[in-house]
Amino acid sequence: MMKLDIAAFLQYLTQDKGYSQNTVAAYRNDLTQMAAFIAAEKAKGIFQSYDELLKGYLLKLREKRYSVATTARKVASAKTFFKFMVDSGRIRGNPTQNLPSPQVSRHSLNFLSSSEYQKLLAEPAKLSTPEANRDVVMLELLYATGLRISELVSLNVKDIDLEQTCVHINSRRKVPFDHHLSLILGNFLRNARLDLLYDEREEALFLNRRGKRLTRQGFWQIIKDYASRAGLSSKVTPQALRHSFARRKLQSGTELRQLQQLLGHAYISSTRIYEQFPSRQG
Repeated sequence: MMKLDIAAFLQYLTQDKGYSQNTVAAYRNDLTQMAAFIAAEKAKGIFQSYDELLKGYLLKLREKRYSVATTARKVASAKTFFKFMVDSGRIRGNPTQNLPSPQVSRHSLNFLSSSEYQKLLAEPAKLSTPEANRDVVMLELLYATGLRISELVSLNVKDIDLEQTCVHINSRRKVPFDHHLSLILGNFLRNARLDLLYDEREEALFLNRRGKRLTRQGFWQIIKDYASRAGLSSKVTPQALRHSFARRKLQSGTELRQLQQLLGHAYISSTRIYEQFPSRQG
């Protein structure tokens, strides 16, 4: 029965909320794991309410030694799902109402200071190859928009809107960028990208040396190499630039709800990990 409810919930996220494939996939993984735990507990023949089952699920997550951030995400997925269950009339009470959400500590957030980012950016900027020019643009775009790496490498040329100075992630989400980045992107589209292009039918924005779409793994290997050269290996992670973007936004006065939209978080609890960086008081 829960499988059908989860399928209906995922359909709701896709069709009604317009969430990205990555977000829906994260929900699917989290809720499938939760459903498997609940099914296994029910198979023992001992009556337990959903409240008790979910508390047991939280304990199981802790036993598996998931990171606090991952556990917090899985709990948030459960809460969003059961809110849907209540709102759609499938159940009456919300069993996650009193389920505690793990608090992500400051130490689990890795971000770059402005000077550290400039050190990282200086490494590809020292080179004049099309690949290095591409890498500068990718770093600048990540740092200026807070995109996920998976979103970055999934971008097509048509997703870059130089007239409105924004990048379109999906039909419901677009992230603005400034004039500086607009100039960089425009120059890249006219020059370095064309130097890497072999097939004019290729739509991908960022290409590898074979003219194909750059993969997430390929991007990460490139950035690890630059980080090593810059002496920043311990600082640069796949999330570091995204965290850096969020930190700068909050400290410049961006509201948490607005940051949630920019980051594409499905739920505000994911964005609240950045509340330790308070917005500027005016």
